[in-house]
Amino acid sequence: MSISSMDSRYAGLLRTWRRRRRMARGALAQDAAISARHLGALESGRCRPDRATVLALADCLDIPLRDRNQMLAVAGFDPEFPERRFADPDFASARRDVAMILEAHAPGPALAIDRHWTIIAANASVPWLFAGTEPGLLHPPANFLRLCLHPAGIAGRIVNLPAWRACLIARLRRQVDLTGDPVLIELLEEVRDYPVSAGHRPAMGDRDAELAVPLRLATIDGVLTFIGTTTTFVAPADITLAEISIEAFLPGDARTAELLRMRAGCNGGRDDGRVRRERPAAVD
Repeated sequence: MSISSMDSRYAGLLRTWRRRRRMARGALAQDAAISARHLGALESGRCRPDRATVLALADCLDIPLRDRNQMLAVAGFDPEFPERRFADPDFASARRDVAMILEAHAPGPALAIDRHWTIIAANASVPWLFAGTEPGLLHPPANFLRLCLHPAGIAGRIVNLPAWRACLIARLRRQVDLTGDPVLIELLEEVRDYPVSAGHRPAMGDRDAELAVPLRLATIDGVLTFIGTTTTFVAPADITLAEISIEAFLPGDARTAELLRMRAGCNGGRDDGRVRRERPAAVD
């Protein structure tokens, strides 16, 4: 039996995703409620899957929605999941939900990023977080990783830069492993090459007794401590929504919490939205 180009493309994608997930063929077949023989035929291109099987295997492999559409396409089916731009009019209700979550974190900084770490929305405290950043990095589309780790961003103000940098790079590396996204691969290579000054060499005890690595940021008010959290939407049926995550910075100590409350009070609960080039406290 000849193997069609369509069957071959689907077979190649299925093998790639199963190996990326380090999943044995028998385990995947069991999870998807198909025989190992049938799965072997699909992976070799000897038979063509039906739509339900494509979706079942993609679900078992935890394949991102964008890539599920691709697998459906190469198998000869229409896409299952819609994709809209964040600014599209028919995405207005989701934008309101994102804005509500961001504002709920005020006066702490919170922002929404897409799958490539591009900032697509932020609350009024975020410009203050990135104060002092070179304007070129702030021009849309601004990238959260570049703002944090580029020497012209806030890297010079992060007191525990080696630990914070390691955490962000580890997250990015996990994304690359999970998705194989070429844009993320390039971004990983880029941020790995950013220099770390001698003053930011790892110190003994940097992570002692810490449940999570904080962001320790030097400001004109002294060194402030934030605990970063990441929020995603549960069971989204839209590609755009599935790829959005909320990055929020909660006060990590009483002093930081009090300063955030004071700033919110001085600004009537709001920031003016501008990034002020404040002179931060020196990093020891």
